[in-house]
Amino acid sequence: MIERLLDSHIHFWQPARLRYEWLASVPAINRPYEPADLARAAEGLPLVGLVFVQADCVAADGLREVTWVSELAQAEPRIQGIVAFAPLEQGEGAAAYLTQLRQYPLVKGVRRLLQDEPAAFAAEPDFVRGVQLLADFDLSFDLCIRHHQLEATIALVKQCPQVRFVLDHLGKPDIKAHLMEPWATQLTQLAACHNVSCKLSGLVTEADWQNWTPADLQPYMEHALTVFGPERLMFGGDWPVCELATDYAQWVRTAVAALSHLNEAETDRIFYGNARTFYRL
Repeated sequence: MIERLLDSHIHFWQPARLRYEWLASVPAINRPYEPADLARAAEGLPLVGLVFVQADCVAADGLREVTWVSELAQAEPRIQGIVAFAPLEQGEGAAAYLTQLRQYPLVKGVRRLLQDEPAAFAAEPDFVRGVQLLADFDLSFDLCIRHHQLEATIALVKQCPQVRFVLDHLGKPDIKAHLMEPWATQLTQLAACHNVSCKLSGLVTEADWQNWTPADLQPYMEHALTVFGPERLMFGGDWPVCELATDYAQWVRTAVAALSHLNEAETDRIFYGNARTFYRL
């Protein structure tokens, strides 16, 4: 087992405080999830820190979410960074919002969800400009896409060479259908952009929720390791979304076992050091 874990991708949500329209479609996890719940889920694991990633509350609640999680961090010091929502499609107009985000010391990056947008969204000039602005604010960008959006994502990244990107969930390959191409080729192309890192996260929910096995995930994890290397790969729990298919401890154990052929230093980078460096914790 690993000696320390800094999870690069954890969510909390509180429907009594913020609005999350998407939760209605997943009743199994449509309830509050807060740090005490994670502490129970991670019992026995060496979880020493985490990065909170925006949980897709409605856009109007984006800053309220940052305020809430900053408050949670006062009682839970393992919350070391926040990836916040920002309306980057506003282009230059997003600068005022980013200025507000920089008033929160824990905010290290931004995620504007792309997974449910048309591919053309990532190419719109205002959105590209909004992403480019992140470099001026020393903020990274989490790319949350589905595998069919990889081509458009590569084009976006190439227009933003000064921005630090991290690909969430390996770009959500179709693991349930055991589909490797064109995902594998396009992931290789994205990894050729050296300002992009990748999260080993969110895989169990792309597989068959009821019947997945570690062997289903292994080819995808191995390919990501091959193209990004241990230097640009970081573990993410995607808790509590992962609970749709597994529990947190089982996903951690699965990832550790899949990478057991790496040496101690490489393993520590993936499960601790790379997230700390990327998010400047």
